[in-house]
This record gives sequence, C-alpha cells and structure tokens, in this order.
Amino acid sequence: MKVATADGVIHVRVGGAGPAVLLIHGFGDTGDMWAPLAAALAVDHTVVVPDLRGMGLSSRPAGGYDKRTQAADMRAVLEKLRIDHADVVGHDIGTMVAYAYAARYPDKTDRLIVMDAPVPGIPPWEQIVRSPLLWHFSFGGPDAERLVAGRERIYLDRFWNEFAGTPSKIDEETRRHYAKLYALPGAMHAAFAQFLSIPKDAEDNLKSMATKLTMPVLAVGGAKSFGANEAIVMRNAATNVTELVVPDAGHWLMEEQPAATVAAVKSFLKRNQ
Repeated sequence: MKVATADGVIHVRVGGAGPAVLLIHGFGDTGDMWAPLAAALAVDHTVVVPDLRGMGLSSRPAGGYDKRTQAADMRAVLEKLRIDHADVVGHDIGTMVAYAYAARYPDKTDRLIVMDAPVPGIPPWEQIVRSPLLWHFSFGGPDAERLVAGRERIYLDRFWNEFAGTPSKIDEETRRHYAKLYALPGAMHAAFAQFLSIPKDAEDNLKSMATKLTMPVLAVGGAKSFGANEAIVMRNAATNVTELVVPDAGHWLMEEQPAATVAAVKSFLKRNQ
C-alpha cells in the first residue's frame, strides 16, 4: 500500500495480526530484506515494513533525509494504519531512523531493536567515523552521481563484499534485485542524501541523548562487523540495553545469519512482553 506524507509517498507492506512491529531497512536493501523476519513475526504480530523515503518503491522528495524527519514518515505510516504504539526494529540506516523514532516518540515505542550500525552523534561516534571504511558517509553530489550512474551494481557490490563476513551469502539473485531498484531514476541521489544528512542527524541526536530512552533495547552486532560496539553506543543513549553479538556474521545479518537473527528478535520481543 501507499501512505502519503507531507511531501511524498511511502511504500509499505503490512501483514499479520496482533501487537505491531515496525521493521526499518537500511542502505543496500529495501523493506524486502525483512521477508524472513516478517513472515516469522506475522504469526502473532501486525508487521509493518516500509521503504524509507527515496528508497525502494517510495517516492523521492527533494529533502527530508535527516533521520528525525524520516521518523515522522514512520509515524505517519503507523497513524494511517491506526496503530498507536509498536515495537521498532532497524538495521543500518534503519537503526538511525529507529533511534530517532524512539527518541521522538518514546511513549509510542514499546521496545527498540537496533542492528549493526552506529547512531550519529552518540559516543563513541567521533572514533567510529574515523574508520576509513566509512568514507561513503561523505560521498555524494553531482559528480559522484555521474560516477555511479549505470554502475550501481559495482557501487553496491563494494558494500556487500567489504561489510559482509561471508560475501557469498549475499547471493547473485539478491544483488541483482537490489541493483535494479537502486538504478531507478533518482534512487542513488536519494541514497546519497541519506548519508549526507548524517551531520544534521548527529546534531539532533546529541540533543535527544540528554533524555535517555527507557524502553527495553536490544543492541545487535555482527561478530565480524560492529559486534559489541552496538551495545556500547546504545548504553550511552538508553538505560535498559541487552547486548547480542551474532556469531559468524558481518554487517548483513538478515542475509548472512537469518535464522539466528530471527530467533533473537522473536526471543527479545517475547521476553519483554
């Protein structure tokens, strides 16, 4: 279905029945990444799976790629569905949006699960962003778009190969699927905007961090990627954090270790009912 926001349209998948769970994807994916988890949760949850603005099948507004604004997109989706409160799960950029959502709407967020990504501004942010692997946080603009145009698959392969624990687990079918979506008109411009908005996100989150989140938080890292750092970050922003490191996984948790990731999410949601 499509949900209109103040300046665009969000594509969203909805299924199941029961307490609501919002699943927010990141870069290199769309909401399609959540298929195994959505299927598992839909047995006893209402599962809401949007594409972020500018990504997948959502519209591509000129601006609004800061994560606080995108949190408002997520709120608009839930309100359209007449869902008052929900558990919120994010991966990669989706982690950044999920934190922004929980910080902006704490009384609407029952539990928060964040996966394998830093949160701009939240310590040890200044050390994290010095990693040479994160050069793409500052990559964008007209010339960058020209470089990538028609070569979206090459650009995306860099993320799948360098951030995976086992690159072959992001199979050829998956790579072709997402490369096609990111080759749509304006898609890479919007994707770059997600990263170029990070300095604004850091400013917003430093303000949000002054009031720590109190809902249960599960901080998940891949053992071959962000690992225990996910929990280190979240303990600076929340008071009730559970740490989980998924063995034999890099950044792409749903692709590399889907069974373990699904089991972890289900267990946390059940344990904290």
